[in-house]
Amino acid sequence: MSRKNIGMRKIKEVFRLKFECNLSNRSIEKSCGVGRTCIKDYLDRAEVLGLSEWEQIRKISDYELEKRLFPEKNSLPFRGVPDWNELFLEKKKPGVTLKLLWEEYRVKNPEGLCYSHFCELYNQNARHNDIRMRFDHKFGDKLFVDYSGKKPEIIDPVTGEVRSVELFVAVLGASNYTFAEATLSQSLPDWIGSHVRALNFFGGCPACIVPDNLRSGVSKALYYDPEINPTYADFAQHYQVTILPARAKKPRDKAKVENGVLIVQRWILAALRNQRFFSLAELNQAIKKLLFLLNERPFKKLPGCRQSMFDEMEKPLLKPLPAYSYEYAEWKKATVSFDYHVEYLNHYYSVHYKYVKQEVMIRATSCKFPHLNLIF
Repeated sequence: MSRKNIGMRKIKEVFRLKFECNLSNRSIEKSCGVGRTCIKDYLDRAEVLGLSEWEQIRKISDYELEKRLFPEKNSLPFRGVPDWNELFLEKKKPGVTLKLLWEEYRVKNPEGLCYSHFCELYNQNARHNDIRMRFDHKFGDKLFVDYSGKKPEIIDPVTGEVRSVELFVAVLGASNYTFAEATLSQSLPDWIGSHVRALNFFGGCPACIVPDNLRSGVSKALYYDPEINPTYADFAQHYQVTILPARAKKPRDKAKVENGVLIVQRWILAALRNQRFFSLAELNQAIKKLLFLLNERPFKKLPGCRQSMFDEMEKPLLKPLPAYSYEYAEWKKATVSFDYHVEYLNHYYSVHYKYVKQEVMIRATSCKFPHLNLIF
């Protein structure tokens, strides 16, 4: 018959009440909350071992007393415990579930842990794993992007004016591989340019990009159906990625990049605090060197580092980059006038006359030669 797992401290208290206080089994049951059947079993085991005095039992350690009282526990077949760190990495691969990992484990250990115990131990170890965050991110799945609240500075070499600039941070969800660079602003051209350089840095495209509700990326931060900026959507279509903005007032949606920003602030901005930079290129060159060191820093509890985990586990699962980088383009709505022309930046472009008074979408590249897409 199965017995509730009772700690050795309580079992020792049973012996104390019996041998030192001479209480009945019923009184011990009320005092300790242990059933009389269990109490009788403990006393019988102690009698077989010749333990009949409290002072004799008190001097025995809990571990030694347990070995003497329950020798059958030591004769149970060994149940191989898996390498949890290895399982954490396997779980991040697309399509891998705990059920699959347990089945593979049981093939190697037929007398091993049952599925429920396996899941329980997995979750217990996961809570103490320093690179496992709130969500279980898959390799090649998500890239989190945001700007740092703390900003680096550059000095105008002519006027000596000190100017704060922006720090863009991108973190891959599974490997924590990090990209960072300084830009002059959070404007749409800088926002898109940082994304392009980040993907070139990673050498591939994730399935999804998770930005904050920055105006440059999200036109309307609706809770269930955010409206993506047309240029940002055009960028996503070029790289065949999905934009999944974090929900407003839901910081856990972007906890990965929040932590990445904090690490960049500590290991890059703090390291540059006593240096002066006179151009954005000079600042980014210094950031690039420290970024390499950051990605090479070993994990505390897992083998390897961001760089090694990215190279071995995440990079092979990224989608290949397109043949050419995205060319920045702005989008603007316009109505075709009666002279079948549309105006953009004081320039007029002809449209077929049948579209007069209809709304069109102007896509203007940096070369200022717009492409027209009609919206009916």
